[in-house]
Amino acid sequence: MPSAAMWRNPAPASLGDRLGGALDRLREILFRAPAGAAGVRSIEATIRPVGREAAATGDRPGRARNRVTLVGAGPGDPELLTVAAVRAIQAAEVVLYDHLVGPGILDLIPAGAERVCVGKRSGCHSHSQESINSLLERHAATGRRIVRLKGGDPMVFGRAGEEIDHLRARGHEVTVVPGVTAALGCAASAGISLTRRGVSRSLTFVTAHGREGDLGEPDWARLASPTGTLAVYMGREQARRVATGLTGAGLSPGTPVLAIENGCRPDERRHWTTLRGLIEDGPLPGSGPTMLLIGAALAQGMPEEVAAILEATA
Repeated sequence: MPSAAMWRNPAPASLGDRLGGALDRLREILFRAPAGAAGVRSIEATIRPVGREAAATGDRPGRARNRVTLVGAGPGDPELLTVAAVRAIQAAEVVLYDHLVGPGILDLIPAGAERVCVGKRSGCHSHSQESINSLLERHAATGRRIVRLKGGDPMVFGRAGEEIDHLRARGHEVTVVPGVTAALGCAASAGISLTRRGVSRSLTFVTAHGREGDLGEPDWARLASPTGTLAVYMGREQARRVATGLTGAGLSPGTPVLAIENGCRPDERRHWTTLRGLIEDGPLPGSGPTMLLIGAALAQGMPEEVAAILEATA
């Protein structure tokens, strides 16, 4: 099956231009005032202490500041950060971040803040989860404002639960700022609806990677629903296995698949294929984190020329 012709590069604007636009819009939102410069200064004086300090750290009068804020960095585009995420990052004194956090987002960290790369990415963990937990605990004990910055949403395949449990068991308070999870960011970037009336009535998030040493198979029969859409996180290396499991459980080999590498970043690439194509063509090219979107609902957003190629090779 032809594949190279089906890779598409959206050719987005440069990261610098996008980050600059994002910051301009955030300043507009945070510091807009109806009364000119005097009004701006007045609003800044009101918002900054609350937004950047209290909202970011959960501070309350008379309470200790040994808190950690888990912040969702979204899928990579700084413009997709929430206002709360920007406030928390800019108020941080220590930031522990993953490899999946984009450079434009790291640029928002204050110059004087301590940065700690905990280096987690699929198949390459420079820090174990246990060592990350210990680092969080050690930094939280200093009383500084700690931000744990995670790609996507912390509560979706981000191991946030393990970190929250570890910190709370040791008396540290934890707050969470949600982020745009990768599946939603990738779908929006590609202009694809993940659900569609009369076609797909459910959306399932699943990760292609389990705990280290976990060799168990997913429940393919449950996942292979013809009336649902699957979003498979970190799916590049496991694409053939996923397709084999789904078709073996009865899902049509012609089911559309959109693989998005480096979603919502300047180097985003999209690859249209089918479950049959994933099995026959072997590993997907590329080396970046890849989201697999699978389901009949995707057919409505498939470019006509790609649909024609897939139909001809079916």
